[in-house]
Amino acid sequence: MDIFYYIVTGALVGFTVGVTGVGGGSLMTPILLAFGFPIHTAIGTDLLYAGLTKTGGMIAHNKLKNVDWRIMALLTAGSLPAAVLALVVLSGFESQQQYGLVLNATLGSMLIVTSAVILFRKKLHQLPVPNIPDHIVLPVFGLVLGAGVALSSVGAGAITAALLMVLYPSLRTTRIVGTDIAHAVPLTLLAGAGHWYLGNVDFVLLGGLLIGSLPAIALGAKFSDHLPEKVIQPFLGVLLLAIGVKLVLS
Repeated sequence: MDIFYYIVTGALVGFTVGVTGVGGGSLMTPILLAFGFPIHTAIGTDLLYAGLTKTGGMIAHNKLKNVDWRIMALLTAGSLPAAVLALVVLSGFESQQQYGLVLNATLGSMLIVTSAVILFRKKLHQLPVPNIPDHIVLPVFGLVLGAGVALSSVGAGAITAALLMVLYPSLRTTRIVGTDIAHAVPLTLLAGAGHWYLGNVDFVLLGGLLIGSLPAIALGAKFSDHLPEKVIQPFLGVLLLAIGVKLVLS
C-alpha cells in the first residue's frame, strides 16, 4: 500500500506546482519528512525527482526558444562545482547526528529564503539592478545556490527565478522560467546522483512520486487560471516559512 500513498503524494505536489509554479522541492521534502522518512532520504530522493520531472520542461522550453543558454552556463559554472564540493564534505561526516544537523539547518534556511521569495515576489521587480557584470554575479550566486540545493533539495527554482527577475527586468517571464528550469536540471540530477552514491535515494518512493506527479502537473497547469493564486501562494509562503523556522530551531 505504500506505493499508493507515494503516488497520491506525487499527484498532490504535482498539481500544486502546476497551479502555483512553486517549486516541487520546497513542498516535497517537508512532506516526506512528515511521513517519517529520514532527512537524507527525503532530500536525496527529491533531488532525483526534481531533475527527472524538470527535464521534460527544459526540452519543451528549449523548443520554444525560452532558454538563455549563456545565463544558464554562467549559473552552472558556479552551482555544479559547489554541489560536488558540498556532497564531498557531506560524505566526510562520520556521525549520523552531524550529518542530520547539517541537512536540517540547510533545509530550514533554504525554506525560509524560498518563502520570502514567494511572499515578496512582486516587490522583487522593483529592486535596483546591481552595477556588477553578470558574468561575475551569476557564478558567485551559483556557488551559494549549488551548495544549498545539494544539501536541501530546495531553491533551484524559486530563488534562481527571483535573481533573474532582478538582474534582467526586461527579460520575458517565459524566458526566465525556461532558463531557470534549464539550470535546475543538471544541478538537481548531479546532486541527486551524488545522494544516490551516498545511499540516500529510495527508488520505490521515487517511482511512486513520478507516476503521480507527471500527469498532475499538466492537470494543475490547466486549472491555474481558475484558482485563486493570490490566496494560494501567500498561504504556501507562510507554510514554508513556518516549516523552515521549525527546522532551523530544532
